[in-house]
Amino acid sequence: MHPQSLMMSAGYDPASAQHAVKLPLYLTSTFEFESAEEGKAFFQAAYGNNETAEGDEPGYIYSRIDNPNLHVLEKRLCLWDETEDCAVFGSGMAAISTTLLELLKPGDVLLYGSPVYGGTAHFIADYLPKNGIECIRFNAQHTMEEVMHLLIDSGKSSRLKCIFLETPANPTNDIFDIAMCREIADHFSKPDEPVQVVVDNTFMGPIWSHPVRHGADLVVYSATKYIGGHSDLIAGAVLGSREMIGRIKELRTFFGSMPSPHTCWMLTRSLETLKVRMEAQMENARLVAGYLEHHPFVEKVHYLGLIPEDSKQYPLYRKQYSSPGAMISFDIHGGEEEAFRFMNGLQLFKLAVSLGSTESLVQHPATMTHAGIPADERNEMGVTDKMVRLSIGLEHADDLIRDIEQAMDIVAFSSFQDVDNSRVTIQVHES
Repeated sequence: MHPQSLMMSAGYDPASAQHAVKLPLYLTSTFEFESAEEGKAFFQAAYGNNETAEGDEPGYIYSRIDNPNLHVLEKRLCLWDETEDCAVFGSGMAAISTTLLELLKPGDVLLYGSPVYGGTAHFIADYLPKNGIECIRFNAQHTMEEVMHLLIDSGKSSRLKCIFLETPANPTNDIFDIAMCREIADHFSKPDEPVQVVVDNTFMGPIWSHPVRHGADLVVYSATKYIGGHSDLIAGAVLGSREMIGRIKELRTFFGSMPSPHTCWMLTRSLETLKVRMEAQMENARLVAGYLEHHPFVEKVHYLGLIPEDSKQYPLYRKQYSSPGAMISFDIHGGEEEAFRFMNGLQLFKLAVSLGSTESLVQHPATMTHAGIPADERNEMGVTDKMVRLSIGLEHADDLIRDIEQAMDIVAFSSFQDVDNSRVTIQVHES
């Protein structure tokens, strides 16, 4: 069956809970054993001392290790990405940081695509180096040969242990070639030390892109975003092979960074409507992007659906993604002042960070989500003062466009001013 059908039942037998159609909420910290021998067996399985038979599930001990709500959620998340296992966390950053800390040790090298989400960038560029892990960044325009030379010329290629990508990149929508990164990883891998490829698929997953199919070892998400989809919870997830996720879950147990049973229950609820929500958001985004593309006060729209068919990026877009998504960034004529005036003028869009929710959101990456990145690096990435990021929700597209139009009119009227005794003329849409 298709994943959207399995979202209603996978991992849960109603007979185990008084035949309740929906999975109950298990608000318990600990679980009773039927015997001391069972308790011993459960702990042996939990710590890897006694492998369970294939198809068998280890018993529940304590909700920091596992819980029925967590268990069912992880089973269902695996269906979209077709992975063996999944580990869900209390936040997207918990998923990313735990994964990288499991894969890397002092002396190792991380190669990462830039830009990434601001919190991820800060963790990579600031925290990891303090722990003896060296980080080298590259961008989506680099060819495989250029990235290889970047590593070799650094003199650190022999210590490469992980490649981390966020694609499409936040907030520029730059596309990184996952298969190319797989080739690079394989080139520098050693028989007993493979280089792992980790892809943050938050912008497009798990519906419109499946990085494992293109060579990723692990896929990470801020499940707060589309998976949760209602701006009412915080969570993260990482998916991959049973062996890799087993390692990450062990570290999660020690860090205690798993989500609460209630959060897991809410995510399981949200998975049932994930596909229809994301598809409706994409249809809205397509119309909004088309409007912005022709607006005289917009310099450039960063949206996958507007990639020219004759460009180098277009074949990669068609290979890696089944949809242009619902995230739009655009460069407004001017800078921070004009961007702020536009955002302050919006009435339907919510001025807030995050993305993927049912409501449409607007934010200014340079001074908000990516404020912790040095200005010169931000400008190099294209995250300038004139960039505005939109997360398109489930409102009617006509209303979203009208809201953008009236906010743009505010910007345009405010921009009629004398500059060196000359008049700057701005074409203004008729409302």
